[in-house]
Amino acid sequence: MSPNGSDRSPRRPMRRKLLQAMTAGLVLATATGCTYKDFPRLGMPTPTTEEAPRILSLWQGSWAAALAVGVLVWGLIIWSAIFHRRSRTKVEVPPQTRYNMPIEALYTVVPLVIVSVLFYFTARDESKLLSLSDKKPDVTVNVVGFQWSWGFNYIEPVPGVTGDAKTDSNLAAIPDRFKNEFPANAGGVYDVGTPATRNPQTGNPGPTLWLPKGKTVRFVLTSRDVIHSFWVVPFLMKMDVIPGHTNSFQVTPNKEGTFLGKCAELCGVDHSRMLFNVKVVSPERYEQHLKDLAKKGQTGYVPAGIAQTSHEKNRETNNL
Repeated sequence: MSPNGSDRSPRRPMRRKLLQAMTAGLVLATATGCTYKDFPRLGMPTPTTEEAPRILSLWQGSWAAALAVGVLVWGLIIWSAIFHRRSRTKVEVPPQTRYNMPIEALYTVVPLVIVSVLFYFTARDESKLLSLSDKKPDVTVNVVGFQWSWGFNYIEPVPGVTGDAKTDSNLAAIPDRFKNEFPANAGGVYDVGTPATRNPQTGNPGPTLWLPKGKTVRFVLTSRDVIHSFWVVPFLMKMDVIPGHTNSFQVTPNKEGTFLGKCAELCGVDHSRMLFNVKVVSPERYEQHLKDLAKKGQTGYVPAGIAQTSHEKNRETNNL
């Protein structure tokens, strides 16, 4: 019983606060709108390419490592707060420990090991995802970013369309190391949008990029003005679109549907309107779409972007 005659224990308020905190955590965990099938992805959308599961696995592994470290740290904090509290030991100032070399070595080595492991898996997966030599692309698309929309150059030999992507002046900004792998006599077709463009099926804003299911697609990214970032959300992959420098990566879509894409780099006042759609269809529908663009007169290519500087050309030449 307490000195004032009450039998209320001082531990009860602490228990009540702990119960409230646990209740709040449960509410936050269950109020996100996710189903039990969504939890293993930890906020990531369902992958729609053959390469995306590798990214998802890296994401999940990073969360597992972070959770393990968090549990250890939270456990030590709670243990210290409970078992070394002043009311329990009745000691005004507890013994002070200084220069404990094993502990100091532990909290120096363990973080280095954690960072090294994360770095290894990140470097391994990044090298695999960005490699262009493992598989020759079936389809090549030059993605052109500009304020405030996107253009798509389909570098394909479309029936009835003459020209050659390797010598087309509109693609002069693309380095020869990419052009050398362009299809021969690829007259090509294009599509270009504005912020007011809408997908006719879904009504979502932005132009629509068509891709064939099951085919390896190489994206060659160029910019006309400032740095943008090409991000197809369910591909779990994004890459900067840089003026004067050409980036590239490739994926193999394995699920049909219309997916959202956006610019993921703050590029100016209308950055939020730089949206686009990606429509993955059968190879037959994809080929028909290219023919439909040709019938509309959208043949050839739109300007790819800013030509490379001498410094950038020298860098790429020296790295060949």
